Amino acid sequence: MSHLNYNHLYYFWMVCKQGSVTKAADALFLTPQTVTGQIKALEDRMDGKLTKRNGRSVEPTELGQLVYKYADRMFGLSYEMLDIVNYSQRSNILFDVGVADALSKRLVSKILLTTIPEDDSIHLRCFESTHEMLLEQLAQHKLDMILSDCPVDSGKSPGLFSKKLGESRMSFFTTSEIKDVKFPEVLEQRKLLIPGSRTSMGRKILQWFDQQGLQPNVLGEFDDVALMKAFSQYKEDVIFLAPSIYISDVKSEKPLQMIGHIDELKEEYYVIFAERMIQHPAVKSVCDADFSQLLSF
Repeated sequence: MSHLNYNHLYYFWMVCKQGSVTKAADALFLTPQTVTGQIKALEDRMDGKLTKRNGRSVEPTELGQLVYKYADRMFGLSYEMLDIVNYSQRSNILFDVGVADALSKRLVSKILLTTIPEDDSIHLRCFESTHEMLLEQLAQHKLDMILSDCPVDSGKSPGLFSKKLGESRMSFFTTSEIKDVKFPEVLEQRKLLIPGSRTSMGRKILQWFDQQGLQPNVLGEFDDVALMKAFSQYKEDVIFLAPSIYISDVKSEKPLQMIGHIDELKEEYYVIFAERMIQHPAVKSVCDADFSQLLSF
């Protein structure tokens, strides 16, 4: 076989990773026609079809699967090389972290503090989004690590790993005085602020309401837990759901009262990273740290 054009191979690899020519073209800042043409040139070199249509998606043929397996190893190693050069040669280590918007910002800040070496030789960049969007960026090597409230499904995201950092049980809080109403019946009488149904905790609390036979009076759902907590400070007579550690960690403008907790409902905290990043000093610092005291209440 004559010389292999690695740009052609890279475009094919991106199409397989993205699942469509259009998504790959967007990621590569090229037109779909250009990407299609480059893959056709690679198919001519390989003397066979590499992709096939499956509904609206594109998937590799049997020959394509073989080529993709080697391409994935090749480009995975190239990204690993760049990462190693990045954090071994720079005076300040560049460290891109994705943070799930459902997590407490104060908690995330304390976890990230463990990544900072004594000489502050790190350049930390934080990006906030949904768990799903952050996983996509991590798979595309746009992030070094993710902090999230749920683990990665290794079956759907090969090459990505997660480690549980800890958990905190959930409680209901209010800044208003509550008398003569027991928990959890009070949840049907006061307006509630809860995590959005797109978040892991949002789905869990809705399931818990069903199990308890409660019909809560929900005023608002918030993907961003910090926004939900801030909102509660300016709205009278509302109850909001948050990790139990919140009461010992936050100075509220109004007196904060915990009205009840749910032992079986816990918010979990995970660090997620690609295999190539396992030796990154900042990732190792987070994985090796003991957060039990931070998360205890």
